[in-house]
Amino acid sequence: MRTHSQRLMEPVATRSVLPHAEDTISMSFSLSVLVPVYNERYLVETSLRRLLALRDDIIHSLEVIVVDDCSTDGSWEILQMIAAEDERVVLLRHERNMGKGAALRTALEQATGEISIVHDADLEYNPADIPSLLRPFAVEAADAVFGSRYLSSHYRRALMFRHTWTNKTLTFVANIFTDLNLSDIESCYKAIRTPLFQSIPLRHNDFRFEIEIAFKLAKRHARIFEAPISYLARSYQEGKKITHKDGVLALAAILRFWLIDDIYKEDVYGSQILASVEKVRRFNLWMGQVLAPYVGDRVLEIGAGIGTLTGQFIPREFYLASDINPSYLSYLRSYSIGKPYLRIRNLNAGTPSDFAGLEGKFDTALMINVLEHVPDEQVALANIRSSLMPGGRAVILVPQHPALYGTLDRALDHRERYTRESLQRGLERAGFRVERIFDFNRFSVPGWWLNGKVIRRKTFSRVQLKVLQMSMPILRRLDRILPWGGLSLIAVATKPQDK
Repeated sequence: MRTHSQRLMEPVATRSVLPHAEDTISMSFSLSVLVPVYNERYLVETSLRRLLALRDDIIHSLEVIVVDDCSTDGSWEILQMIAAEDERVVLLRHERNMGKGAALRTALEQATGEISIVHDADLEYNPADIPSLLRPFAVEAADAVFGSRYLSSHYRRALMFRHTWTNKTLTFVANIFTDLNLSDIESCYKAIRTPLFQSIPLRHNDFRFEIEIAFKLAKRHARIFEAPISYLARSYQEGKKITHKDGVLALAAILRFWLIDDIYKEDVYGSQILASVEKVRRFNLWMGQVLAPYVGDRVLEIGAGIGTLTGQFIPREFYLASDINPSYLSYLRSYSIGKPYLRIRNLNAGTPSDFAGLEGKFDTALMINVLEHVPDEQVALANIRSSLMPGGRAVILVPQHPALYGTLDRALDHRERYTRESLQRGLERAGFRVERIFDFNRFSVPGWWLNGKVIRRKTFSRVQLKVLQMSMPILRRLDRILPWGGLSLIAVATKPQDK
């Protein structure tokens, strides 16, 4: 039996292997500045030279990615001259005018900096403000920082009333739907961690980009900060391009991006499919309640996603949440800020070297909807067994019913669907003693059969998920009396004391 002092010492040993996110925050960054340009021949040279003159200790390298959106006023020739003079400038061109959003998509594909920031070429925004936008990344592990023209500063220029009123109205409405408290949603200066930025699908080609990116960051649970910036407004006579029509389009975009959860690009991890399931909050709470009695004080969670279960099981004495999806890991690291007991690690269940240093550290290993993905089941089970202390418990959830295997399983990259017998055999072969195996989620079996075998869907219907969310109180009660096995099996198995 471990003494209390021994239990207190173990997190220290683990901590040497697993640094906390707060211990790895950078104090300087490589920066990509994304510059869309359309017919700005009189301003673009000055704007870019101000960018290239930017010097600050928080920026250790700078690249300026300029996309000329088929300018016809001579801007392209000026841009070519600047790019020839400075190798930090990456110059691209659209063969037809496509809009600000399209230009930013093109620029973002080329970004290599740790952080990317949007900069308009019209001199309304001052590059000298950029270092202050980077501070929250260094101090607070921010995921995104928006410049605000309305936050308190030493001074502020009086701006056009009608334009300001329109902007504040849009911001107010957007805040209602995102549950954020932004002060300036239409600000150009938006600095975002580049991998996060690149993982978000951007659909709009025009100024609705500002609404789109704010909503999608909010739905991705990004840590968003604001910093005050200066603003040199220009009039429509001077070439200002945004109009009242764009305000109406922005209101429509608010409604659209509130309704639609288009927040992940398609990737090899199935992020866009898994994100939709994670929105069914009542279902996930039910799963957590079912699993909670088997969760100890020192927990390894394999395949944590965006922390749907993690948030239900912490705080604990020590909790290691892991995944292999870079987008999920980025979110989890931000989520761990201020939680000294929570560590994050890129850990592949099927790779023994990933478990180096974790031997015997945990009393509970959670593997929820993971075992069916790994190529070699026995390697994965041996890995989690090695991480458990003698008497430690593995809690594993897998899909059941081989006859249900269909298009949804293929889209989710499921290797197989299990039977009670095949799961028990696999656990015993890996050296576990099986305490119990029980059914979970009977009511979803007809829906899975309909979607994956009959309709042959590759993703979940938003309407079906909404109905599931609303019906959960009834379905939970109904689940107990349904005559067939669950869509999933949950196994609770222990590592023998003498292993």
